Amino acid sequence: MSVPGGRPTLEDVAARAGVSRATVSRVINDSPRVSPEARDQVAAAVRDLGYVPNRAARALVTRRTGAVALVLSEPENKFFDDPFFASTVRIVSQHLSTGDSQMVLLMVHRPDDHARIARYLAAGHVDGALVLAPHRDDPLPEAVRELPLPVVFGGRPWIPEHGLHLVDHDNVGGGRQATEHLLSLGRRSVVTVAGPQDEYAGLERLQGWREATGADDAATALRAEPGGFTEQGGERAMAELLARVPDLDAVFVANDLMAIGALRALREAGRRVPRDVAVVGFDDQPAIAPHTDPPLTTIRQDPALRTVHMVELMRRLIAGERVAPGREILPVELVRRDSA
Repeated sequence: MSVPGGRPTLEDVAARAGVSRATVSRVINDSPRVSPEARDQVAAAVRDLGYVPNRAARALVTRRTGAVALVLSEPENKFFDDPFFASTVRIVSQHLSTGDSQMVLLMVHRPDDHARIARYLAAGHVDGALVLAPHRDDPLPEAVRELPLPVVFGGRPWIPEHGLHLVDHDNVGGGRQATEHLLSLGRRSVVTVAGPQDEYAGLERLQGWREATGADDAATALRAEPGGFTEQGGERAMAELLARVPDLDAVFVANDLMAIGALRALREAGRRVPRDVAVVGFDDQPAIAPHTDPPLTTIRQDPALRTVHMVELMRRLIAGERVAPGREILPVELVRRDSA
């Protein structure tokens, strides 16, 4: 049933429920200071009248916008080339919408965008910020940590972690597990196509390889080559390693996108996978890992799981819940296919 003459108001709901306007407002804003009976009466009236809260008016009362920013400190070409980022954006949007929140995507296109984004966040346009994959020289993490709004980092920023909320996967453990698997196959010359060393994900996956192989700094300089988390970088890095370490018989590639390029470089060099060189990637991207030639053995990290944890943590912070700062580390696992 609807109210004749237009959209139902808060007063209409109060009259239908037989309660005060203030009680209706408390119910709609999830105040605990309402009896169960009154809450049920208001819910029934809202349902009968088809009442939809005025978000602008509600924002004035609750000081909430109903929006959460997703901040990506990555160039556009990397965003569109790497399926990890597109998947993360989709999952964030889906999970925020289940709580009646809107995602606002903020991307860094050029150096002065950091200041622009910090100003936007400080101006009260959003209730919180989810910040992904910050680089070593990125000034944004330091700027947003000073803002009076909840911030959750996906991945480890290059600033002191005291007081921060972080959600990440076990990059060190994954790199170690991938390398130990190669060693368990009897491979004796295990190299790595590493991720960019200005991102903690790249640094920590390299650390896992070093722990498994026992490589010192000199061995790392010889047997590790960064590939920038791109297909072209993976191909270039693999070619460099083949030239420096011609007897290599296994490679841990620090993400699946680089593994495509690494496999191409091995094929062009006449190296058969896995007979001559065993290959393990990292990510288990569903659009990549099962479809390479041969299908890629890789470390699975679940971007959906990380995103859900980030969004749920953000909801708790926005609601005013006291959540202890810290880094939540999510597990990874080896997925065996034909490349190793």
